[in-house]
Amino acid sequence: MWFKHLHLYRLHDEQVIPLDALEDALDAQAFRPVGPHEAKRAGWSRPAGRHGRSLVHEIQGHRLLTLSRQERLLPSSVVKELLEERCLEQEARQGYAVTRRDRLAIKEKLVEELLPQAFTRSTRIDVWWDTRRRLIGVHCASVKRAEDTLDVLRQSLGSLKVTPVTVSIPPGRTMTEWLTKPETRPDTLLLGDQIELRAASEEEGVFRGRQVDLEGEEVQAALDAGRRVSQLRLSTEGQMSFTLHEDLAIKSIRFSDNLVDEANDSTDDEDPILKLDTEFSLMAHTLTSTLGQLIDWLGGETETPPATP
Repeated sequence: MWFKHLHLYRLHDEQVIPLDALEDALDAQAFRPVGPHEAKRAGWSRPAGRHGRSLVHEIQGHRLLTLSRQERLLPSSVVKELLEERCLEQEARQGYAVTRRDRLAIKEKLVEELLPQAFTRSTRIDVWWDTRRRLIGVHCASVKRAEDTLDVLRQSLGSLKVTPVTVSIPPGRTMTEWLTKPETRPDTLLLGDQIELRAASEEEGVFRGRQVDLEGEEVQAALDAGRRVSQLRLSTEGQMSFTLHEDLAIKSIRFSDNLVDEANDSTDDEDPILKLDTEFSLMAHTLTSTLGQLIDWLGGETETPPATP
């Protein structure tokens, strides 16, 4: 249940959609496995898996949704190789080279033949919806995958006014200042041991450090040379550690051992619903607290116009 990555969005809809209405909207686009001739399919599934009955898992104003995706794996190299064979066979029969239009038609027919034989790959993306603070967090590493997930949610609801959370001071500038001016760093914010530094010119490359002293000479020399922080490993004591990116993406999240132990001690593995309740509640409250602090440390959230429904 514990999220590893997070892309955060501000919800501009003032009214909270009722739980029953949300359930019905998601049910209309519930997940179904891909058909023999389909390349991919996405739909909503139960966060608790086979043990759950609902497409929305809610506790204390926090909602958990799960988007399931399934796609057929058809390597482009295989398609290309067989396409060349088919084109050569047709050229031999007709006595002249196939046209571009004929080539596209042959490819479409070939893909249609191969799809039913292709293996499938299934993935799931969880969505955390804080109804009280009007925040939505998408659990995935890629911002494109996060946007695609919100597009499916928008289709299901008919409208979804969201924008990425933005802060008044660019995160890269603040992170750089935390290292060059340690006195500006919040007392409860701890430095990790990973960093990425970028120069003003792309030709100068990127400095990446792992298991390094962020206040050591090597990092300070790079900062003195004019590089700025684009990624920084941080932690909040007793809550979580994470890598903050300059676009405000939160990645490589690791919740504290105390939280994980608390969840394990409070639940019985034989009751998966209770286990989900406990882990989701602890995680959601930790994210709310940590992200609220982080946004304040970065100068506060800026007002952004709502996205087009």
